[in-house]
Amino acid sequence: MTHTTSTPTILLIAGHWLGAWAWDEVLESLGADRSRAVAMTLPGLDATDPARAAKTLDDQAAAILDEVGRLGVSEQQPAIIVAHSGANAPVSLVLDRHPALIARVVWVDSGPVAAGSVFAPDLPDDVEELPLPPFEVLGQQASLEGLSTEVLERFRERAVPEPGPVLRQPVELTNDERRAIPTTLICCSIPSAQLLELARAGHPMFAEVAMLDHLDVVDLPTGHWPMWSRPGDLADLIQAAASRGR
Repeated sequence: MTHTTSTPTILLIAGHWLGAWAWDEVLESLGADRSRAVAMTLPGLDATDPARAAKTLDDQAAAILDEVGRLGVSEQQPAIIVAHSGANAPVSLVLDRHPALIARVVWVDSGPVAAGSVFAPDLPDDVEELPLPPFEVLGQQASLEGLSTEVLERFRERAVPEPGPVLRQPVELTNDERRAIPTTLICCSIPSAQLLELARAGHPMFAEVAMLDHLDVVDLPTGHWPMWSRPGDLADLIQAAASRGR
């Protein structure tokens, strides 16, 4: 198939403990032009990398930029980035450093982080990595709604511990142009009305949303991992957002 400039590259990046494999069902649902949708594994989340526990947010942001370069993304043909959950920190760095390369960002049960944000500021320096918690603990932090026993078993089997440096590094943002990038929020475990209310109230986790210039919000009621609980519906929403472009 010959690709045209009207078919944007979609780069999918999953959150903590996950690699490109987390998007398999979504990729299957994205349709005939799957070659324009690519999932990547961030540095630190490749189980075969012996140095993965030392990776940083800067390493992850650099890898995203390397990937968009490999895919032929340019200011003339910018990409759609789809970021789930904890991928928001490295993706926010990319948006800050190279906003012209991104036509639209789609946050999946996630959102942009504010300057100075640290995911786990109290994580001791001697903790090299953070394994996937027991599900009874994880379920208190993020909704597991819609995930079958089989899916949870696969999650447990394939999850890779999150590097400590990624969790401790502050997100340094300096370029307000990142806020002009068209943005879609796909709200799953928190309804959009509640999220927007929190953003307007200045809640630290959502305050950056209130600063965005071009925002679309859509609800996909399910748990925090919609790529497994509602992959077809999530793919449809990603495709719709990508078709809007800039």
